[in-house]
Amino acid sequence: MSSFVNINYSTQHSGVGRVESALDAAKQLHQGFSGTRGLATLLLSAIAAAIMVAAYQVMDSVAEGHLLVMWIALWAVAFAALALFAGAARNLASRLKASLDRWSRSLAEARADQRLWAIAQTDHRVMADLQMAKLREEAKTEIAQAAITTPAPRVARAELADTLASKKFGIYHYYCI
Repeated sequence: MSSFVNINYSTQHSGVGRVESALDAAKQLHQGFSGTRGLATLLLSAIAAAIMVAAYQVMDSVAEGHLLVMWIALWAVAFAALALFAGAARNLASRLKASLDRWSRSLAEARADQRLWAIAQTDHRVMADLQMAKLREEAKTEIAQAAITTPAPRVARAELADTLASKKFGIYHYYCI
């Protein structure tokens, strides 16, 4: 006679489960932050600090008896500056972030092009691929110019593309990397 015993033991260590849930929470927390919002806050703080410095210099020339009133006025000016420049600082931060993203993307593309060119100078297969890509782009340009100058039916354009492609690409060997 056989009997089966089903004991429900956890297949995962409880400490591992806690660590995984903490890591998931940390990932979600990171997704909630925005670079634009942080940059806008930084710009607002800088503007408010500059206004507070100017107000403090004005307040410094006033006699000691009115110090509390001047501190209240100083903080009122600071909060008014924050309210006044919040939208402008947010717009400036988003534009700055977008321009920095474009700049870093262009630098990355330039580095990638330099690496590809260095590889192409040492490997003839990569150089052949680059030459073929260049010829394809030239053929597409010629086809587009021919289509603009002479409007023709779609079938004739396809035949023109085949003719140009066979003339351009017929003499090159294809390499597989």
